[in-house]
Amino acid sequence: MTADRPNLATAARRLLATLAAVAIPAVIAAAPAMAAAAPAAECTPDDSTACVVAIVLDEESNPVPDVGVTISGAGFEQDVITTQEGPASVEVPQVGSYTLTIDEATVPDGLFPDTTERQVTAQTGSSARAAFRLGTTPPESAEPTDGATTAPGDGETGGAEPTDAASGGAAGEGLGGAGTTTTGGGGPSFEQIWQQFGSGIRFGLLLALASVGISLIYGTTGLSSFSHGEQVTLGAMFGYIGVNWLNMPVWLAVILVIVACGATGWLQDAAIWAPLRRRGTPVTQMMIVTIGLSLALQYTIQMVIGGRSHRVLPQNPRPLEIAGITLSTASWLSMVVAVVVILFIGWFLTRTRIGRATRAVSDNTALASATGINPDRIIRIVWVMSTGFAGLAGMLLAISFGSFNWSLGMLLLLLMFAAVTLGGLGTAYGALLGSLVIGLVVEMSTLIPGMPSDLRYASALVILILVLLFRPQGLLGRAERIG
Repeated sequence: MTADRPNLATAARRLLATLAAVAIPAVIAAAPAMAAAAPAAECTPDDSTACVVAIVLDEESNPVPDVGVTISGAGFEQDVITTQEGPASVEVPQVGSYTLTIDEATVPDGLFPDTTERQVTAQTGSSARAAFRLGTTPPESAEPTDGATTAPGDGETGGAEPTDAASGGAAGEGLGGAGTTTTGGGGPSFEQIWQQFGSGIRFGLLLALASVGISLIYGTTGLSSFSHGEQVTLGAMFGYIGVNWLNMPVWLAVILVIVACGATGWLQDAAIWAPLRRRGTPVTQMMIVTIGLSLALQYTIQMVIGGRSHRVLPQNPRPLEIAGITLSTASWLSMVVAVVVILFIGWFLTRTRIGRATRAVSDNTALASATGINPDRIIRIVWVMSTGFAGLAGMLLAISFGSFNWSLGMLLLLLMFAAVTLGGLGTAYGALLGSLVIGLVVEMSTLIPGMPSDLRYASALVILILVLLFRPQGLLGRAERIG
């Protein structure tokens, strides 16, 4: 018996060593998975942090714990687990689009998620939330959805885009969004009317900055440029590229936009319009060329930035109330810039030699040429100024309304024509007056009970028809004899 004890001890040591050799690698391999599946520390957004929050709720909107969700995007991926207290949040490395995928194996028996994936857009200083709802009935289809989120809390946004308290609508929808102004059964209150009045002034000023170029080009050349709307989109695109791709400060991106868009105006006149003028091409045929140029620019812009909406500023808009009107801080600053630039245009046209020469060419090109003015030089300066200011307007519009897409100019083009026609074709001050009227009508038309907000832009076109019927020269235009 004693002789067998060493053998038994040796066998026991070998057995323990074998078990350890098997168990230790298994524990090491399981450690990362356990860490990844552990509940993530709560993420608190600030000026340099973006958070993504996963929420799983039952049919009674109660939090469902111990459900795994994978958050992935922009080269980042992390698994989180919901808790009894509610959502699971994680800090993401950069702003952008993220996909949240629920782990169906962790869903309690007898419950089914309404969808397996949701997509959110993370923004600096906010929490992008995505909510999965569990029910007892399997959904017929579980396709990914965008922006399916809970109502955002203070300083937090849903998955689509943040709400701009300034505009009374969703900033994420950008210009052309449906808006959210509602009126009660007793009609709009004074506060609603005053708020929409401020939004109308904002839209009118930015529209005037975009429209004044159309008026100047028509006044000096007689050409109605249908590609002017795409110059506005180019400004928003260059602003987006400068801020988000090149990491420029906003003020430097503004300079980039003005220079780049002004250069496109110089290039257009040098390559297209000046040769056509020298050949004596009729204005109607040149107008058709602007339509073709508009289509070419639209699809070029779409190739560069894609078909979805983009935000020039990654940060959420910060509301600022002035005189009872709540707009985003960026909107107030954009309005100030628009007023300064419009005043500069008025000063330039009335107080400078080039401005007076521009007015002379607009009044009578032949007589201006006889007095020593070079019409081609003046027209080229007008093209550079018009496209530069249109680009600036595009960037300010994208900042003020939250986002933009490749079709921004196409939406604005008819509004710009309505504005300059209402004010009087060929007059810069007419473009300002007409744009303010159009902006007010567009924004305040949403206060009419029962009127869908999608039709607010159609009201501007009704004004265009009425002006052409009863006062075709516009409010500040001069009646001219035809024939």
